[in-house]
Amino acid sequence: MLPMEQFRKFKNEITRFLMDYKFALDAFETKIEILKEEFQFFHDYNPIEHTKSRLKSPESILKKMYKKGCDISLEGIRSEIKDIAGMRITCSFISDIYRIADMLRAQSDLKICEVKDYIQSPKPNGYQSLHLIIEIPVYMSDRQENVCIEVQIRTIAMDFWASLEHKIYYKYNREIPSHLLQELKEASESAAALDRQMERLHKEISEIKESQMEEREEELKRISLSNQQFPIPEALVRLMSGVEET
Repeated sequence: MLPMEQFRKFKNEITRFLMDYKFALDAFETKIEILKEEFQFFHDYNPIEHTKSRLKSPESILKKMYKKGCDISLEGIRSEIKDIAGMRITCSFISDIYRIADMLRAQSDLKICEVKDYIQSPKPNGYQSLHLIIEIPVYMSDRQENVCIEVQIRTIAMDFWASLEHKIYYKYNREIPSHLLQELKEASESAAALDRQMERLHKEISEIKESQMEEREEELKRISLSNQQFPIPEALVRLMSGVEET
């Protein structure tokens, strides 16, 4: 057992280390909220259904380091483990996933360190998601730390499948019966087909909405009286609005 003073110092170091990741998540969550609000305001649409963030526990970090066979030190942990802090972003449509990824790439203070696209190339068990390792600056009172967080972006269908697979995985202590593995794979294919169908519907609805907006704009340019329609001259619009012709 460590002496009390030494243990207190060790605890403070661990706490400070984890705070870096906690604050990185806080900063990233703020960015996501801003993107959601801006997108809703200008596009009358929100590509993000919900988000969930988490920090790995010291015990979980230690197990992962042992599994990797790495030396146990704070710098070693920072170097070897990139998913201490993580956020899952759930969307309605596949196109939203890549739209969000593009918005994150456009953030000048974020660095995309790694991309794993399990949508274009699903895992053998059927798992689909877009994984990003993002480096984000954290400004402390006495220093700046560049902290990595893992961001998983997936559709609702992908998230439902992953949640079910995770539950089955641990229920059977990682030894899943072969017939369940096959059914899980088939369920993944069904979820992917549903995502593609919903994407087509979403695109078609968007096109109809855009067409209706164009029709409404044309209606605004006409006056309807009884069975007659009169176009509103541009010159009259400028005259009534006080805009002089040049």
